[in-house]
Amino acid sequence: MNYFDMTKDQLINELLEKDKQIERDLFERKKAEETLIRLADERFCKAFNFNPAAMTISTINIDEIIYVNKCFLDRHGYTRDEVIGRSAVDLGFWFDLSERDKFIGEIKKKGYAKNHEVKFYNKSSDVITALASGVVIDKDCVLIASNDITELRHYQKEMARLDRLNLIGEIAAGIGHEIRNPMTTVRGLLQLFINKDKFSSEKKCFELMISELDRANEIITEFLSLSKNKAVEQRVQNLNSIIRAISPLLTADSAVADKHIVLELFDIPDIPLDEKEIRQLVFNMVRNGLEAMEPGGTLTIKTCTEGSELVLSVRDQGRGIKKAVLDKIGTPFLTTKENGTGLGLAICFSIADRHNAKINVETGPAGTTFYVRFKI
Repeated sequence: MNYFDMTKDQLINELLEKDKQIERDLFERKKAEETLIRLADERFCKAFNFNPAAMTISTINIDEIIYVNKCFLDRHGYTRDEVIGRSAVDLGFWFDLSERDKFIGEIKKKGYAKNHEVKFYNKSSDVITALASGVVIDKDCVLIASNDITELRHYQKEMARLDRLNLIGEIAAGIGHEIRNPMTTVRGLLQLFINKDKFSSEKKCFELMISELDRANEIITEFLSLSKNKAVEQRVQNLNSIIRAISPLLTADSAVADKHIVLELFDIPDIPLDEKEIRQLVFNMVRNGLEAMEPGGTLTIKTCTEGSELVLSVRDQGRGIKKAVLDKIGTPFLTTKENGTGLGLAICFSIADRHNAKINVETGPAGTTFYVRFKI
């Protein structure tokens, strides 16, 4: 109907009906928007709470934690009530506060920060290495997500160490024998000359030269032990039997230095072992442990099973290993001894690798324990 043909009452009623329709449309639109917002909030909450990355929502300066997800709580070992309303600094999360300052600075400058490699402490004071990213989600809040790469960095470090061992082993295999051959000739000639009357006045010099050649030959022998392709003769036998067989020699070494060795050998299964290599591994670890202790100290050699692993541990009562040395443990030619070659532990790692075993180290002011873990 045309508005011009309507009476006044009809026009008023028509306009009122139009207003009601507009109100209904606005109501429905608002309801739809609220539904979309609610669904978006629900999706965000699910994405946040069940995300495999540790996530937090904090104030812009990261001085108060507003909310955290389950992964964060599981990784750091806290309850939600222990962290909400507190700062990461108060809780001692940051390993290095300069990393925190750099991270916050980039977020404030750009509005986001991506893949900063940082270190955190968990509740048990273990160090976690993580890749952290953050983004400002409104003017007052920042969303931070971090992925744990502790194991990745450990494996990368282990692979780099094995690569160095393999490279040095290949060099050893390639040139070790070539160096030994002329040395053997020189030593033979010196032994011949030392018995001649015309060289009697130089006898001490010849003896010194021979002893130095023997010392060099010992180092080359150790050097060759690093070779990955070294032939091994593994046969199924018991590790306890090997340790018992060499224990008199180990005890003699310790007695000379006024130190003690204790054996804790539990029942363990037989596994494939190269006896000569295992003897060398035990000798090297025990002698390192004895040298690390003061007179009167006790070194404990223990064997046991843990799950699917056979574990050999050598525990000393020394002062522990410094972090700078610990990070490079097993690297060839790394030594803290005045007359050491730095090959002893490197050879142990190489022997373990040939036996498909792993070596772990725990150290502190009360002493150091080396664990060799063989697969059963």
